Order: sequence, then C-alpha cells, then structure tokens
Amino acid sequence: MTSSLNKLFERLLENESIFKDKEVLRHSYTPDVLVHRDAQTEELATILVSALRGETPSNILIYGKTGTGKTAVTRYVGKELENMSERMGVKCSVIYVNCEVIDTQYRLLANLARHFGEDIPMTGWPTDQVFQKFKEALDTQEQVLIVILDEIDKLVKKGDDVLYNLSRINSSLKQARVSIIGVSNDLKFTDFLDPRVKSSLGEEEIIYPPYDADQIRDILYQRAEMAYNENVLDGSVIPLCAALAAQEHGDARRALDLLRVSGEIAERREEKLVTEIHVRVAQDKIEVDRVVEVVRTLPMQSKLVLFSIVTLNISAQNQDLSPQSITTGEVYNIYRKLCKAIDVDVLTQRRVTDLMSELDMLGIINAVVVSKGRYGRTKEISLSVPVKNTYDVLLEDYKLTPLQNYSHNVKIGYF
Repeated sequence: MTSSLNKLFERLLENESIFKDKEVLRHSYTPDVLVHRDAQTEELATILVSALRGETPSNILIYGKTGTGKTAVTRYVGKELENMSERMGVKCSVIYVNCEVIDTQYRLLANLARHFGEDIPMTGWPTDQVFQKFKEALDTQEQVLIVILDEIDKLVKKGDDVLYNLSRINSSLKQARVSIIGVSNDLKFTDFLDPRVKSSLGEEEIIYPPYDADQIRDILYQRAEMAYNENVLDGSVIPLCAALAAQEHGDARRALDLLRVSGEIAERREEKLVTEIHVRVAQDKIEVDRVVEVVRTLPMQSKLVLFSIVTLNISAQNQDLSPQSITTGEVYNIYRKLCKAIDVDVLTQRRVTDLMSELDMLGIINAVVVSKGRYGRTKEISLSVPVKNTYDVLLEDYKLTPLQNYSHNVKIGYF
C-alpha cells in the first residue's frame, strides 16, 4: 500500500504545476499594492500618523461586509507604520488579533502580554493579574501600541469588559500609549456595548463599500499574475469569477477562492488550462463547503430552527408546491414538534424569530417581511443554501438523527 502511494505522489509531482505561487490567492496574503482602496488606506494612515509623533491615535471602528478589504488595508497600513517608525527611531508596535480564534478577555490579554515577554499560562490566573502584567510590561518604555481586533464582534459576544479596560488603559500608563482598531462585518454590534465603551471605542469610524464587478476583476488580474504561470487561464475565467463574486455583495474573498479552487480542480484533473467549467465546479464546491462549515457549528436550537425550514422545503417539493412562501408561523409549528420529538426545551416564538434573523445574517436563509393586509405582517422564509447538503449536514448531529424521516410526514398547510 505504501509503495503504491509513493508512486502516486511521485507521478503527481512529475506534473508541472499551473501555479507560480498559490499563497497570493489566500485571504491571509497582503499585497504590496491594494487595488481600489486608496481612499480607505489614506484615511486610516491619516489617523494613525500621530503614533509616529509619539502621540496616541484615536480608537477606530472599521465596518464593511466580508471581502471588502478591511483586514487587508488595516494590516497593510499597520505594517507600513511599523516600518516607518523603525526608520524614524520611534517605538511603535502593531499587534493583529483574530477574535474568532482569541475570543475571551483572558486569551486576549494573555496574548498581548506574551508579545512583551510575559510568560502567561493559557488558563489559571485571575484576569486582573493578567491585565496588570500586560500593563507593567508595556509601560517599561515610551512607546505606542496599536491593537487590531479583527472580527471584534466575536469578542463582544463574550462580554465587553476587556474593551472597557483597554479603551481606558491610557489613564493608568505613564510612558506607553494604546490605540484600538476594531474591524467588524456587523454594523450593529455596537448596539450591545456599554455606552461608555461605545463612545471611547468609536472615536473614528470608517465604512468600506462593497467592490463592484470591475473592481474585483482588477484585483483578480493583479493576483492572477503573481499566482499563475503564463497562458494557463482562459480569458473567461477572471470575468466570470468577478461577476459571481459581485453578486455576493462584492466579496473579493469569494472571488479569490473561486480563482484558486478553479485552478486546483483543473490541476487535479491534470488539465493545463483553467476554463469556465472549472469555475462553475469551484462555485458549487465552495458553496457546499461553506454550508457544511457554518451549519456544523450552529448551536442546537439554531439547528432545530434550520431543520424546520429544511423540512418544510422538502415537504413542499414532495407535494409539488412552491417552498418560497413558508412563514415564521409554519416554521415555529414544525420547530415545536421537532423539539418534543427529541425531548428538547421549546423556545418562545419571539426567540425563534431572533434565531431566524441570525440565520438570515449568516446567509443561510432569506427572510422577507410581507404584509398580509388585515392579518398583519409576517416573514416569508426561503433557503439560500442547497436543501440536500444542508439536510445531510444537520443529520450528522446525533441528536437530530431520530428526525431523519420526519419530513415525509409533514403536509404543508396542515398544522
């Protein structure tokens, strides 16, 4: 077995790769030139330049949908700021933190303290002690620290104590100064903040508009030149990737994923030219992968709400009915029955409606408010993801397995 596997690897390695440098198509790559983000780059640099004078820059909140260049611009400006400070002999550090990974007050403070040489255990210390250690290590010399909190809304979900402490840390420092840059896809996350935190954190705000198809196309041409060998991309590939991503609210990340995965599919098929066919296959693959990733990580109650919607869709298909007019009331009726079937607590209809709003925000469903005349208003729910893939992923959860055949017993309009 090992011998045949070695031969397979050898054969695959013999094939010349169509990629020159695939890493430039990853989200983590920050190019030297950021296309179509000059205004945002300049605005951020204008605010942060005070760090080079030894002054404290304003705290900044940066908003925009996924794939609008927020992280790329912020990291790029941060890197250039550090380079400039080094040339000027000014002490200025920029620390990037992904709050999807480091999502608690303790982890964040421990991470920051470690940057300044403090040996903090992963758990076990009182949070106040970790904060004190970080302050002491930071305040040993005159310096400006800029902390970039990417996906800051993930941190806020666990409480805003750490933001309260960090936004007021300068009052207890003698030599050092701290500035915070919060980056978020969620324009409403500050609604959940303590008003005092909100006012100090959002001293400056920058909004990133979505890219249009032409702008995404320029970004892809820039990256493709670095990523692919010459003459391996069909002329239709980049315009198609750009057009598909522009439909997804101008998401450049989506476009880069499409361009990369298209090439990977062509390479696995041992084909030397990436074509429109590979882009279409990549689109389906990325969509399925996204659904799998998001649905698997949903809490149980959200899974039950989504399973209710999927069940109604399957039932509608079985009865040759349109699944587009499913209402919140119908979803809640099915949800209650599902909860009783697997012995799970039933939430109120209002809470279930909130969960549907969260699923809508994740892009899994589409909820539209419609008027029913004298009967008031309701939301009509439709799935934004493939029914079968979503159904299969939900049933991977052992708690939902008993519901496998439930959709066969549901009749639309009979509740």
